[in-house]
Amino acid sequence: MTIRETAAIIGAEIIQDDFEDLSLRGAYTSDLLSDVLAHAAEGDALLTIQAHKNTVAVAVLKHIPVIIICNSRPIPQDMEDAARDHQIALLRTGKNQFTLSGELYDLLYRAGETPHFSQ
Repeated sequence: MTIRETAAIIGAEIIQDDFEDLSLRGAYTSDLLSDVLAHAAEGDALLTIQAHKNTVAVAVLKHIPVIIICNSRPIPQDMEDAARDHQIALLRTGKNQFTLSGELYDLLYRAGETPHFSQ
């Protein structure tokens, strides 16, 4: 399931759309960026409420292709610009992290992926 397919299925708004439409195999949910650095896997989607450009910097370091901002948080222009500069997809949803984590796990499982738990 690609990033764009995922966005359509979960009803997320694509804020920054200049990215490679990669297939997702997993996701990591955290609002603590040091936790993301320590535990997220390369290629994961990042689910968070941390809507600022430091989140993009962490995604770059971890090779995370998509950040999904939850709870309809406003996204500042500098975050959008940083995501565009690094071709990271930036999505926004009104769903909370718990709900979205469960949905993504189920979608990936039904798509034939074996969702992983990052460690």
